[in-house]
Amino acid sequence: MPSAASDEQLVAMLVDRARSEGLRLTGEGGLLQMLTKRVLESALEGEITDHVGYEKHDATGRGSGNSRNGTRVKTVLTDVGPVEVKVPRDTAGSFEPQIVKKRQRRLTGVDEMVLSLSAKGLTHGEISAHLAEVYGAEVSKQTITTITDKVMDGMAEWQNRPLDRVYPVLFVDAINVKIRDGQVANRPLHVVMAVTVEGHRDILGIWAGDGGEGAKYWLHVFTELKNRGLDDVLMLVCDGLKGLPEAVETVWPRTIVQTCVVHLLRNSFRYAARQDWDKVAKALKPVCTAPSEDAATERFLEFQEAWGKKYPAIVKLWSDAWAEFVPFLAFDVEIRKVICSTNAIESVNARIRKAVRARGHFPNETAALKCVYMAVMSLDPTGTGRKRWTMRWLSRPGARCRCSHRSVSPGRSPNPACASRRTGLSTDSAVRR
Repeated sequence: MPSAASDEQLVAMLVDRARSEGLRLTGEGGLLQMLTKRVLESALEGEITDHVGYEKHDATGRGSGNSRNGTRVKTVLTDVGPVEVKVPRDTAGSFEPQIVKKRQRRLTGVDEMVLSLSAKGLTHGEISAHLAEVYGAEVSKQTITTITDKVMDGMAEWQNRPLDRVYPVLFVDAINVKIRDGQVANRPLHVVMAVTVEGHRDILGIWAGDGGEGAKYWLHVFTELKNRGLDDVLMLVCDGLKGLPEAVETVWPRTIVQTCVVHLLRNSFRYAARQDWDKVAKALKPVCTAPSEDAATERFLEFQEAWGKKYPAIVKLWSDAWAEFVPFLAFDVEIRKVICSTNAIESVNARIRKAVRARGHFPNETAALKCVYMAVMSLDPTGTGRKRWTMRWLSRPGARCRCSHRSVSPGRSPNPACASRRTGLSTDSAVRR
């Protein structure tokens, strides 16, 4: 490997020279800045040579009709800080450099750095201060806004991308953000997350609401998903959102709507005195863990008899939500754990909330959507979370849905007609309404 050896020798020579001359590795005037300057200028020199058709100082360039015309100096912001480079020019003015284009003041790595910091929740002022402190680069808030605004084109493309024909499970949840529209007020941003038949997580889109969403709003959202290619959903899990079951019935008539049991329990405590929370939870537990819908009904009647007079609002809450509460009882315990609540989407929402809270409030709806989109795009950069998520949704040995399908054997190829091979959910009418 002579080339590798020569590269190592070159690096060693550069480091030794930097040490002997007292140069730092990073920072202003450091070795990395000097190397970046040399590389950029060498690349630009190669581009001008290709453009004019002759080497520098070559006599063949005389009378060619276009020749070198000196250089101009410009400062480019790079990953190692601001670097001053000499950009060559030609007499005809037709030279268009590519590595550092005309009017370009930042290399792409800087834009990616700004987007990454923004996705982690840093404000534009904090990003500007960070770049000044670490790289000695003065980047205005307006420049950072210009960089982050570029993601909106990508967001529009992402929000309208084609979807799979079938998803076993959809999770719908909302994140409240503060938007300054005349006065600061909470506005919900609804996130729809799907589980694919391979057990992967897929965020299908983000929609802004006004807090008063009803069937008409959800009909618009689900129709948009259907127009993007989503023909059928086996089960949709949500937090008792008003008007959502009716909209699902219109767009996907065979889809099972499951309300989040955890949120149903939490909402129950709102109507109970603090000293009774543990007792109410203990009384409702047999309802949530019943082996069947009939058994759950019996346990709920017992709860109603014991607590109905003291807390009639809790009884009404459960009675109103009963049709969307019971579907998960048709499945075995392993499957119930992943479809009885919106916990599957909470890890995503936690990352989004972290970015949102760091901003405080947003000037408009577009700024809020941009922040949430960048947070979603920065999820799981190493891929370890994807592997962990997929393993959770792979069918376990012996797991089965309450339909005619047999147990799933480890390593057996899935039947595309039944998502229970991967998730335990069935497309059969036996488990549909």
